[in-house]
Parts: sequence; structure tokens; C-alpha cells
Amino acid sequence: MSSGTMSPGDPGRRGEPWSWIGAGIIASARGLAFCGLMLAGAGLLLTLAAPVILTALGVGLLLNGPRWAGHETTAVVLRVAPFAGLGISLFLIRRTLRAVRWLAGLTRRLAGEWCGVPIADPYLPPPALAGQRVRLGRRLWWPRSDPATRRDLLWLVADSCVGWVLAAASAGLVAYGLVALVLPAVGLPVARTPGLGGLVAWLAAPVGLAVAALGLWLAPRLLRVYGMFARSMLAPTGQAELAVRVRHLAQTRSETIDTGAAQMRRIERDLHDGAQARLVAMGMTLDAAGQVLDENPAAARALLLEARDASVKALAELRDLVRGIHPPVLADRGLADAIRALALDSPLRAHLAGQLPGRPPAPVESAAYFAVSELLANVSKHARAGQVWIDIRHDAGMLRIGVTDDGCGGADPARGTGLRGLERRLAAFDGVLAVSSPPGGPTVVNMEIPCALSSPKTSSC
Repeated sequence: MSSGTMSPGDPGRRGEPWSWIGAGIIASARGLAFCGLMLAGAGLLLTLAAPVILTALGVGLLLNGPRWAGHETTAVVLRVAPFAGLGISLFLIRRTLRAVRWLAGLTRRLAGEWCGVPIADPYLPPPALAGQRVRLGRRLWWPRSDPATRRDLLWLVADSCVGWVLAAASAGLVAYGLVALVLPAVGLPVARTPGLGGLVAWLAAPVGLAVAALGLWLAPRLLRVYGMFARSMLAPTGQAELAVRVRHLAQTRSETIDTGAAQMRRIERDLHDGAQARLVAMGMTLDAAGQVLDENPAAARALLLEARDASVKALAELRDLVRGIHPPVLADRGLADAIRALALDSPLRAHLAGQLPGRPPAPVESAAYFAVSELLANVSKHARAGQVWIDIRHDAGMLRIGVTDDGCGGADPARGTGLRGLERRLAAFDGVLAVSSPPGGPTVVNMEIPCALSSPKTSSC
């Protein structure tokens, strides 16, 4: 595993003295690409403004219609212009708003990939109402009522006024420096004339080189500033983040309740079909042994031995059931040792790396343990793998567990391989599950759960 990665906005790695030139060229090109997006945004603004202007013009002509009532052409314009403006507005506004939303989403994605400034999606989900007719109308106009759409429009205006300065400044400096760099060749006749003309012409080369170098050095930094400027307007507001958080908590709460209910039904079924049935049979065997104890001691002895075997099997089933609810090794030794025990029991050759300086909260420990257990079971059943690598660590307030195998790959959470259940289980703790499984392998599953570790001395066992 790599120890770290460079962010897209880094000017270059230390120890590579010329890498800043390549980084500056790439950042300047990306700034120009952002300028292209700004031109597209300006076109969308004009598209939104045109029907409004046409409608206002039609209304103005209608109000001043009596002055020009004698002109036949004017009368036609008076009748057509307001309705044409309204018709074009109804036809274009919704489509243009969707284009604005797409352009803002592309800017958010590129800001994270190119500027190293991730921007979350702020949009509300489409409304889902019971009535089909009402739902259709709401779905047609819900982008206009979304506060994030109004922020997108404000972003287009601000981006056209200010953003291009940050995005194109470095490219402009580089272009100016390159032009100044070739001035001596262009101004060679001036260099032959007496006075300061030749000196100025030849000084243009080092000045141009310095300006171009300054532009390349500033390019990654200005690109990151532009990303921060974009995030200040395109990121979700506090109210939007709260709404998203509430929806997420409601969804995970419902899924957690459903999972808990399914777990209770499984425990009830296992008890009814397993240990409970054996205990009932053992009671009947003991009752039969008591009835024949005086008349046939040998038969009573055989029945007692049968009851003892039934009690051993019932105890084993109860232990398996308890282990499935909360393994004793997890409660006694902690998550790292419990995962090590899973690795030792796995039929695959398992390699475990990493350690935890403390213990996560008990619910997080349980969720992480059973997630790793299910992943190992999936690997042994479906991956056709020979080895598996498990990495566990805690840093930056995040419990991180990675499981990698050398199997055939092709794992997809959408195909119902159990990974969707793991996602739902981790989502209850704001955790995430990332799967990379190209055909042919390897399969890499990374889990991250935000949590704090307690001291080993104060953790309960």
C-alpha cells in the first residue's frame, strides 16, 4: 500500500526540481479548460435571458399598442411577441436549467480531480408524490424550486465576472512571457540602432522568461484557489447538508431496524429448530428413562447416554448461536485479535497487517468483525482465490480495514453478492464500502468507519 498521494493541486514533488514546470503546464491547460466551461455557462445565461427579454419586449409593445395600431405589421407583432416569449420560456427554461445543473456538476467533479478541492452534491432528490398528475408537474419544475439551482445560476454570473481571472491568469502570464521571449528576434533591427532601443529589446528575453516561469509556478496555486472559489458557491449550504444528513439517518435507521428484526427472526428460528428441539427431546428421553429405571436399568442407562449426547449437541448449537451474535473472542481480545482468529480459521492463506492502539465502540467492533467475516466467506466461496490480505488500522479518526484477494474478480455490489448488505450495515455508522474488482482480479475491498478508540486500559472486556 502506498504511504501517500499527491493532490491534484500540488505543484510538484520535493526532490524533483523540474517537476513544477510540467505541473504548471498541466494546471495552465486545465485553467483554460475551465474558461471553456465559463463560455458555455455564459451561453446558458444568454439562453435564459433571451426569452425574458422577448417577453418584456412583447409586453412593452402591447402597452404601447394604441400608438401603432394603424400598422398591420405592428398589430401582428403585438399579438405574437408576448405569447412567443412565454412559449419559448416554457420550452427552454427547464432544459436550460438541467444544462446548468449538468455544467455545475461537471465543475464540481473537475474541481475535485484537477484542483484537489472536493465539492459535494447539494441537490435535493426528485419529489415522489402519490398522484401521478401532480407528480408529473412537480417533476417538471422541481429543479427550479431547488435552492441549489439558484446557487448554480449565481455561480454562473460570478464565474463569468471573477472566475476567469483565476483560471486564465497563469496561462496569460505564460503566453505573455513566451511572446516577450521571442521579441529579440523580432526586434533585431532595433538592437542595431543607437540608444536604449537595443537594450530594451534584449532585456525582453530574460523578463519574458521570468514572467513565463512565474506563470508556471502560480498555475497550480491559482487552480486550487479557483477550486476553493467554486466550492464557496457550489458546495451544499448548511441547511442542505442538514437535510441530506436527516435523509441519510432516516434511511439507515429504517435499514438498521429491518436488519435487527431479521436478525431476531433468525435467532428465534435457530432456537426453535435447533437447541429448543433438542432440549425438548432430551426432556422426553429423561422422562422415559425415569419410567424404566426400576424395571430395566440397562435401557434407562442407554436413554441417559442419549440425553447426554443431546445436551452436548444443544450446548454446541447454543455456543454457535452466541458466537454469531457476539463472538467471545471479540469481547475478550478486541477487534484486531478477533480478525486474526478469523484469518486463522479461513481455508485460505491469510496475511494480516496492522494493529489498533485501542478499542472502537462495541457496535462498531461488531459491525467491522462481521463485515470482515462475510468478506472472507465470500472470498472462499466465490473468488477462487488462494491468498487473502487483511490490513487494519486507525488514523485521522477513521477505522480503515482493507481485504484483498488474488481471485478471479468480478465482484459487483449491484448483483447481490452480499456486498449491498455490508454497505447497509456500515452506513448505520456513517461508514463506506469501496469495491474494486476488475475481471481477472484482484478484488480490493476497503471499509472506512468514523470512530474514536478507547484506551486499552479503560476498555471493558
